[in-house]
Amino acid sequence: MAASTQSFVRVLCRLSPFTFQPFRRYPFCQQRFPVRTCAALSPFEHPSRIYCKAASLQDNAAAQAKETLQRYKDRPWDYLGSEEYTEKYGTNPVWAGYRRNHKGGIPPQKTRKTCIRGDKICGNPCPICRDPNIIIHHQNVKLLQQFISPHTGMVFDPTQTGVCMKQQKMLNQAINTARDHGLLPFQIPYVEFSGEDYSNSHDAVGSTPPPPCLTTSDTWYTWYREITPDDNEVAKVKTTYKAFLK
Repeated sequence: MAASTQSFVRVLCRLSPFTFQPFRRYPFCQQRFPVRTCAALSPFEHPSRIYCKAASLQDNAAAQAKETLQRYKDRPWDYLGSEEYTEKYGTNPVWAGYRRNHKGGIPPQKTRKTCIRGDKICGNPCPICRDPNIIIHHQNVKLLQQFISPHTGMVFDPTQTGVCMKQQKMLNQAINTARDHGLLPFQIPYVEFSGEDYSNSHDAVGSTPPPPCLTTSDTWYTWYREITPDDNEVAKVKTTYKAFLK
């Protein structure tokens, strides 16, 4: 009886292979795709339609992720004024509360060179590398001001903010460019002038006194007047330059 049943099933599969094929592919669909995706698909549909719908859903998810990354690429300063940034960071700077993973109780003297190497991201990236919407730009003034001390006007050390060396270099370049364009102020030390004129009080900028040989009859060098020239040598010089001594 069992042999006859198996032979009957084989004959049916040969005659209509597409009748039982969706039932065979349906468990594989549950393993490969999420439960919601497979629940929305009917087991009686053709396998090609099942794979096309799943591929289209994956493409839509990838497109949405790409759109999220490209949203603030042209105008990165809009991200700091968005509700998404406020919910994530509040009023604190992006590096507040960040702590790098390191061995032992003493932190390293320098931060890592970079957090992203090719397609690989480290386990605990820096405050800038962990958020793809944070883009360093010289017009992103609100972001640059978070890395500048309001008291001294100096850029915070990367050991304090936890930024990697690659992003710190880009920060320094962006801050210098923003200051050149007038977007960030310069910190100039205050010097109180007394009003006294120092233009001619120093010997380096004052008038140079004339040489003593022009004011007196003394020679330029004191030891030169002690030397008596030889009469024969003087006669030779006069004979040589006789045409110029007339």
